[in-house]
Amino acid sequence: MAAELPKPVAWADDRLGLAKIGRKNLRKVFPDHWSFMLGEIALYSFIILILTGIFLTLWFKPSMAEIEYQGSYSLLKGLTMSEAYESTLAISFDVRGGLLMRQIHHWAAILFTAAMSIHLLRIFFTGAFRKPRELNWIIGIVMLFLGVVEGFIGYGLPDDLLSGTGLRITQGLVLAAPVVGSYLSFFIFGGEFPGDDFVSRFYTVHVLLIPGILLALITVHLFLVVYHKHTQYPGPGRTNNNVVGYPLMPVYIAKAGGFFFVVFGITALMGALMQINPVWLYGPYNPAEVTAGSQPDWYMGWLDGAVRLMPGLESELGTVTISWNILLPALLVPPLFIGFVALYPFIEAWITGDKREHHLLDRPRNVPTRTGIGAAMITFYGVLWLNSGNDLIATHFHTSINTITWICRFLVILGPVIAFWITRRIAISLQRADNERILHGLETGVIVRSPDGAYFEKHTPISNYEAYMLTARDRVNPAETPPAADGNGVARPHRRRDRLRAALSRFYFADAAQKPTAGEVEAARRHQTPPELDDVRTDDRTDEATPSRRG
Repeated sequence: MAAELPKPVAWADDRLGLAKIGRKNLRKVFPDHWSFMLGEIALYSFIILILTGIFLTLWFKPSMAEIEYQGSYSLLKGLTMSEAYESTLAISFDVRGGLLMRQIHHWAAILFTAAMSIHLLRIFFTGAFRKPRELNWIIGIVMLFLGVVEGFIGYGLPDDLLSGTGLRITQGLVLAAPVVGSYLSFFIFGGEFPGDDFVSRFYTVHVLLIPGILLALITVHLFLVVYHKHTQYPGPGRTNNNVVGYPLMPVYIAKAGGFFFVVFGITALMGALMQINPVWLYGPYNPAEVTAGSQPDWYMGWLDGAVRLMPGLESELGTVTISWNILLPALLVPPLFIGFVALYPFIEAWITGDKREHHLLDRPRNVPTRTGIGAAMITFYGVLWLNSGNDLIATHFHTSINTITWICRFLVILGPVIAFWITRRIAISLQRADNERILHGLETGVIVRSPDGAYFEKHTPISNYEAYMLTARDRVNPAETPPAADGNGVARPHRRRDRLRAALSRFYFADAAQKPTAGEVEAARRHQTPPELDDVRTDDRTDEATPSRRG
């Protein structure tokens, strides 16, 4: 007989049917692996952002009205500034716990973006984006994009010299858009830059619009994770039709709750001990000034680096000036790069012809071309990110900034190609090493001698668990170009598309080491020890091969 529910729970259950819903979902099984915590870090960082953001909204004044500063920071007393900057200083120096909350909020924003980025990399390299999770992949890309925009707007709100410099660059990027650039700039900033309305507009977007969209997307994302069931790494007993792990209640809830407090504690420790964004050192924004050595938060660095990379190129088309040095790196490259990443699941499925559902993850080495593409994208991003600090690299290492810029111009083109080739070759080599372990087992370091004087090294077969792990992948075959005509002699449509797909498929699977068949494994194990060594054993004291003593 089922235990009687507490009266408050029974009351709610009579009206909402919570017991029926809970009985099904609280026993939901989740696999256990450390890499799955990356998504949890992003989720918990978002919760920390919401909590600390509520505190900051109580004290921040989203206004560009000018006042004379008379607060606690004596070096800025008597200086004219906006209410937004003055309230930021008040939070930092006059509100109890305000500076701690500001810094926790800022660190949580950086952690949120970093965790989402690494989480998406984990999903990419393990193939967790494949059917039926393509929609969740796109949702993740949108959330990362919105997180970057949210972070950028957030550090633009204080109206200090550093954030104002970033906003001035942003306004230049918007103006570079042909025809509509000036209209967009006036809409965003409420007139000529910096205008009187941009803080209040950014504030509404920062605390209401984007968080609301993110909250909705996170809800949909988690719902789809539960609906599709969680992916898992291959292992004994794990198939596409089950999930091996711990139930949501009580094991996973306890672990997740504890991990939330770990993330919160580390973020609070960072906020308390590691200074970030000391706005009082920069002073209020003045369009006539710029902060020397100013750098954006890390997630905006690649865009800044792309702009610094381009030479100054302009064209006149009638009365319109096209600034290619801004248009290409800021308005064309990012959408193309992000678009390729977002559409990659569909591109890979078309090339490979794989339309099956996948709930088991890939080891990156088992998909060499995908792993190489991932390394190429990281290299492309990394070179642009590195170039965003070309001025600081030049001053710290006493190098010409022009030399650094030219090196990055070559690397941004050649680097991804080299990274792709090297990573792909490493993955294929690891595949072949795995095949050697499957077929020939582990080297023992024990040398035995046969009666005819030949020397052999003994090999020990790997465990069944390891063998399962190493063989939990499919044998792949490139797509073939279909015949030019069908059985009735009618020419097939889309002939060029089919040839292109076949060529890309051959490239995708080229040189990949196929896993051994069961017959090959059996034959290899039968021949691991030469027949003439059947009557030879190893003496434990001397490691010398001696005839075995049989009764």
